[in-house]
Parts: sequence; C-alpha cells; structure tokens
Amino acid sequence: MARDAPSIDAYGDGGFRLSGEWHAGSLLILADEARPWPVAALGELTMESLAPVFAAGRAEVEFLLLGVGARNAQPPRALREALSAAGMGLEFMDTPAAARLYNVLTSEGRRLACALIAV
Repeated sequence: MARDAPSIDAYGDGGFRLSGEWHAGSLLILADEARPWPVAALGELTMESLAPVFAAGRAEVEFLLLGVGARNAQPPRALREALSAAGMGLEFMDTPAAARLYNVLTSEGRRLACALIAV
C-alpha cells in the first residue's frame, strides 16, 4: 500500500528534488517526512546523526536505507550492530542507487527510514 511519502525526482549537484521541490544537502526521510541531515560524508555518520531513526523504533522503521555517497562503502560496525540490536535492518549502497530504490520501496508501502548523503 502506497503512502504519502515524497518521491525522489532527481539527485546530484549537492541535493535532491523531492516531489518537485529542491532540497540542498543530505536528507533524512522518516515517517514520510524529509528533513535536512547534517552528514556530508560517510566518515561523518554517527549514532547521534541517526538518533531520530533509533527514536522512531522498530514499530515505524523496518530498516534503514542508507545512501553512502557517490561510491558504495560499508558503514561503521558500531552503527550496523546498533541497528541490528534495535531490530532494524540496514541496506546500504551508493546514493544514486538508494534514491532509485527508495521510490520503489515506498510505492510498495515498506516502513523504512532513508538517509541519503548528497552527491
């Protein structure tokens, strides 16, 4: 079942176009609401930067879809373990692939959080 989630229409040039509106910088989409996310590179990813995801909990977030930037790389082990301990899955890939997959998954009604590092 589809929700009222924003669609990612475009990405690049340091931001994203969501449902026709440009958003500069990285994004965190949680509970179908996009918000600025102060992570510009994978090395800046911390537990604190994902605090809203952990606060939402398993009831709202089945898994985190993480766009790690221009090239795929593995997120820090502590973060992977914390998500697992919270009962949430993690899918990570380069940001362009994550942006495309996000649209598919939300159209299927999946309960996910999406954190995208701008490219």
